Amino acid sequence: MSRLDRCYNVADFRKVARKRLPKGVFEYLDRGAEDEVALADNREAFRQLKLRTKFMVDLTDRDMGLELLGKRSELPMIIAPTGVAGLCWYQGELALAKAAAKAGIPFTLATGSITSMETIAKEAGGRLWFQLYMWKEHDLSYEMIARARDAGFEGLVVTIDGALGNNREYNRRNGFTIPFTITPRFLADMTLHPQWLVDTIFRYVLTTGMPRHENYPDKYNHRVTSGKGELRPQRHHAMNWKDIEKLREFWPGKLIVKGVLREEDARLAVEHGADAVVVSNHGGRALDAAAPTMDILPEVVAAVGNKTTVILDSGVRRGSDMVKALGLGADAVLTGRATLYGISTGGEAGASKVISILRSEFEKTMAYVGCRRVEEVTDDIFSKISLKRYQ
Repeated sequence: MSRLDRCYNVADFRKVARKRLPKGVFEYLDRGAEDEVALADNREAFRQLKLRTKFMVDLTDRDMGLELLGKRSELPMIIAPTGVAGLCWYQGELALAKAAAKAGIPFTLATGSITSMETIAKEAGGRLWFQLYMWKEHDLSYEMIARARDAGFEGLVVTIDGALGNNREYNRRNGFTIPFTITPRFLADMTLHPQWLVDTIFRYVLTTGMPRHENYPDKYNHRVTSGKGELRPQRHHAMNWKDIEKLREFWPGKLIVKGVLREEDARLAVEHGADAVVVSNHGGRALDAAAPTMDILPEVVAAVGNKTTVILDSGVRRGSDMVKALGLGADAVLTGRATLYGISTGGEAGASKVISILRSEFEKTMAYVGCRRVEEVTDDIFSKISLKRYQ
């Protein structure tokens, strides 16, 4: 029996990924900021919402798909931008993109990915979005955006919750930083995981050389092992809504603003041209005291739900979580860690199985609450007691 055959849910994939990956890589993708309160709260918010079943409904004619930003998506789910994917598996971003295309859902390529957007467009196809951290050097940011436009990406996801960075002490303890700092501890960590070392790092070395940030402009396109003396891009700490307005003028496709945790920010995003907002606390990886996204979702939906697409991010691990997000008004969800566990376990096949599992759980939960289509899901699916906190 293969690794994939022994995985029946996202938690199973997480266990296998933890064994296969070096501790530094695994904890980078898996853990949160500081005391990991926000990480736990995201999950707890889903757990506290209880569903009411509804039977005696003809479930013969079911459709789990929807129109999402003008095109058909086979699930209300998008693969979130995850910059470490290419270190979890050889060309991990490509594996994720191919799995998403086969499943008929959008894939978001992270700014810091190590597979080029042109390769993703050529070899994976499907619905492609590009995620952007705005840099202090605006011209270089727009250079990446133009590349995404020319490669045929349909969506630009602008992440606004970077602030002054994050506080993840375990990365420093593990010796895992980008660029890599080759410490004795990190070397030991890699050698204790020979399969990952051979299948991922050695494969890069034998084909394209050590990985680099392939979507960065030449000035910053260094290998991940380049020393601290190399120039690194600086975030745009003065970013404001005028920047979103300028991006709207430049970008011809769908503009998605990610990192919204206030209804007024959702309104401002729409006023400045956003086609969608993502309610996100960065998966609990940024501000550890941030509110759970499910707690913020209803107020954002009330503010802009009839004007724009609202997407829920952070904490989705089960198909029932997707149903709960829709019940509070989301149009779709972003999933990040779940499919990372999938590629870490088995590449494209692993990611595809995770998506398939989530789809199956989603469809079963939909049936239990008496809904045959996404548009039928409302807050009527929740028990009145568990819904009180959102009223």
